[in-house]
Amino acid sequence: MLAIGDELLSGRTKDKNIGHLAEVMTLAGIDLKEVRIVGDDPHMIADTLNTLRRAYDLVFTSGGIGPTHDDITADAVAAAFGLPVIEHPEALARLEAHYASREMEFTPARRRMTRTPQGAALIDNKVSVAPGFRVDNVFVMAGVPSVFQAMLASLVDQLPAGEPLKSRAIPCPFGEGDIGDPLSEIAKANPGVVIGSYPKFDGTRYSTEIVIRSRDDAALDTAAKAVEAMLAGIENRRQA
Repeated sequence: MLAIGDELLSGRTKDKNIGHLAEVMTLAGIDLKEVRIVGDDPHMIADTLNTLRRAYDLVFTSGGIGPTHDDITADAVAAAFGLPVIEHPEALARLEAHYASREMEFTPARRRMTRTPQGAALIDNKVSVAPGFRVDNVFVMAGVPSVFQAMLASLVDQLPAGEPLKSRAIPCPFGEGDIGDPLSEIAKANPGVVIGSYPKFDGTRYSTEIVIRSRDDAALDTAAKAVEAMLAGIENRRQA
């Protein structure tokens, strides 16, 4: 994912789209491998996009496709692909009809939202009509969370779905320092799973949540049993 906007880097806007994309992709069986955040710099956007689209099967962007002068994502995506920017005929028709139905002027600023790289396919927007677009393996969407979510919902069924990643959380009353070595051994012995440990502190003592993830039910069960046995062994030794 490529999240775009100076407001994200300044802290003025707290991103909500990364977490939402991660949740939707996990349910779809697609692994989100990397997220980058860049400002409103067309060269940085284009360069970063070229790096990501060549490294991954799918790239999703958020931000920079609105009606103002600093909405430059369409131009940057076009530059990345070496394409001209045009007013997309279908986008133009949708927005003309939308503003006419509301008896609002179709201003040059609003017209900017019809601009896409030549040959782009549109991504529907049921919230505010102005569409996102797709070029090859790059999906370009709005930064406003409600619109981003609507656009993603409209296209997720078109994506190559995989086997959903299953997870199991196991509460652990011990800190990471107590479980680090045996947990590493379990991870090595169970290559078909991903094991994460997430420390917690309640103000008095440390504990850990151990999360096991896999697309294989049997592998998930085997690793979970190994973790539970490891925790029982630590408890027994402390009580001895």
